[in-house]
Amino acid sequence: MDIQRAVFLDMATVDAGDLEQSALLASSAHWDLYDYTTPGETARRVAKAEVVVSNKTVLDGEIIASAPELKLICVAATGTNNVDLDAARDRGIAVANVTAYATPSVVQHVFMLILALSTRLEAYRAAVARGDWQHAPAFCLLDYPVRELSGLALGLVGFGELGQGVARVGEAFGMEVLVAQRPGGPPRQGRVPLDELLQRSDVVSLHVPLADNTRNLIGERELGLMKPDALLINTARGGIVDEQALAMALREGRIGGAGVDVLEVEPPRDGNVLLNADLPNLIVTPHVAWASRASRQRLLDEVAANIRAFADGSMRNRVA
Repeated sequence: MDIQRAVFLDMATVDAGDLEQSALLASSAHWDLYDYTTPGETARRVAKAEVVVSNKTVLDGEIIASAPELKLICVAATGTNNVDLDAARDRGIAVANVTAYATPSVVQHVFMLILALSTRLEAYRAAVARGDWQHAPAFCLLDYPVRELSGLALGLVGFGELGQGVARVGEAFGMEVLVAQRPGGPPRQGRVPLDELLQRSDVVSLHVPLADNTRNLIGERELGLMKPDALLINTARGGIVDEQALAMALREGRIGGAGVDVLEVEPPRDGNVLLNADLPNLIVTPHVAWASRASRQRLLDEVAANIRAFADGSMRNRVA
């Protein structure tokens, strides 16, 4: 089967003008590529498409019903919460996602945050900018304690592709890796209850999807279980951490620091408590842990492969 018409609804969320698009463009006779699509534009743009690609643009039941030619939805991501999977199944529309494309990028970002916080990078950069080093009586500054990762406990909440990647690098640093029991799941050998993990870990890194059983998984009570010098890293999804509780814990010195790449509402147009400049030992990055050029190229190529497989009568990465 030849795909005659395809549409990418939010291309600019994947390609910043630095990717090779030839594999994607070859997968359909005609492409409509849109940088972004507003909710009011979606129905019109998918109306004649056989294939729709979306990273974050919502494809709900009403939108899916408005596309009579639609045969395949490709999610340019791993999470599929932007697609009404039941509505797609009812229409016999296939849905495919992409997995494992961003592991090196995310793992690298996790350890960038851990290392920056552990070595007090921002504090020392600010000290040099203020002239503290230039006026110091000795050859070095020892104003901010630096921690070695070797010998520290790394607690992982979520042990899929990304959690396992973080574990491998943590072990290379000489860290002891602890893995939490699945939230709401049965006990598993080799894993520890979440409360125990929070109490024992020097660094806690989150790698679970946002779902009913993980929303506000780390709240005031859980933060209270952590060591006063422990670090919390969230490159998973906003909403897993209670942002108000985290801000308060940082301000009151009840945990050592946090690195956050995701917020509950993105972009944070109306502000966010974690963007307050007075919060100590906090690094916030704008949802870019996944976004290395190599990662985004793999993602685009995987979307193209999903479309080619569908056209050939097979299915890759099918989720519905």
